[in-house]
Amino acid sequence: MDKREQLIESTRELLWERGYVGTSPKAIQERSGAGQGSMYHHFQGKSELALAAIGRNADHLRAKAEAEFSGPGTVVERITAYLRRERDVLKGCPVGKLTQDPDVMADPDLRRPVEETFGWLTGRLAELLDEGRATGELDASLDSAATATALVAVLQGGYVLARAAGSPDVFAKAVDGALGLLVTKEN
Repeated sequence: MDKREQLIESTRELLWERGYVGTSPKAIQERSGAGQGSMYHHFQGKSELALAAIGRNADHLRAKAEAEFSGPGTVVERITAYLRRERDVLKGCPVGKLTQDPDVMADPDLRRPVEETFGWLTGRLAELLDEGRATGELDASLDSAATATALVAVLQGGYVLARAAGSPDVFAKAVDGALGLLVTKEN
């Protein structure tokens, strides 16, 4: 891995662990093994490096989600695979945690990939729910956009509740509750 990649990967980890304010250039350099000159050779400053790291986190989230969304099975099975996939629940969502970071939310450039990622995720889930309605798997009266928004909210809220309780079991209960709302159409 080249120095640029080491810087981005180190910043991704640090943002997830410490947030934007807690991710100092010195901490990035120590974690990545890159010197100050190398860091500023590849990036104009902390904000530009953070943007690259946030974008990478967003890309990873989308790729993992899309793998489940486009995998085999019914719509409900694919959504279930996404919601129940193995996660470091107590660490939180690397993209979702950024919404609690006032410096990220105050900076339109840093906020954009967070907002776009959740927009994509909600939209993609709505497409799946529409597919389930069209095939008769889900009730035709289901509001796909509202349900997709609720699923994303349950997932992100599940992280918060699990962290507060110090137990991933709370996250699992939230996911189970959300899946229980996706009652499949009776044949």
